[in-house]
Amino acid sequence: MSKKLFKHNTIKDCQILDIPKIEDIRGNLAVIENDLLPFKIKRVYFLYNVPTGAYRGGHAHKEQLELLIAVSGSFEVTVDDGKNKKKFILNRPDKALLLPQGIWRELKDFSQGSVCLVLNSEKFKESDYIREYGEFILKKS
Repeated sequence: MSKKLFKHNTIKDCQILDIPKIEDIRGNLAVIENDLLPFKIKRVYFLYNVPTGAYRGGHAHKEQLELLIAVSGSFEVTVDDGKNKKKFILNRPDKALLLPQGIWRELKDFSQGSVCLVLNSEKFKESDYIREYGEFILKKS
């Protein structure tokens, strides 16, 4: 990933994607295939049983892209590009938030029983994380 790309991603690059669904009287089926995403899925994880008042995230990625989905319940995602912030409420399993590289994210206000599914473009690599907001701001300037 080039440093230039990291610097140029803004909150405008964070977008809600519609997940194709098949509605049926027996229940709905949502389908995610690689043609929906601008990346190949290399890691999948989920957040659940997040205590009331707790938050997740609090970091940015240098190279990884992520897709966040509220498969159950709801939560708020605040994205930050170093100059602007925007809040998204995820509360539908057929809507997903695409997060590009170089975007700070914080997840909070998890409803009881909520589950956040994350599809990731890379395997876990600690060196890809920026965990200090001050460092994030320096890299964005």
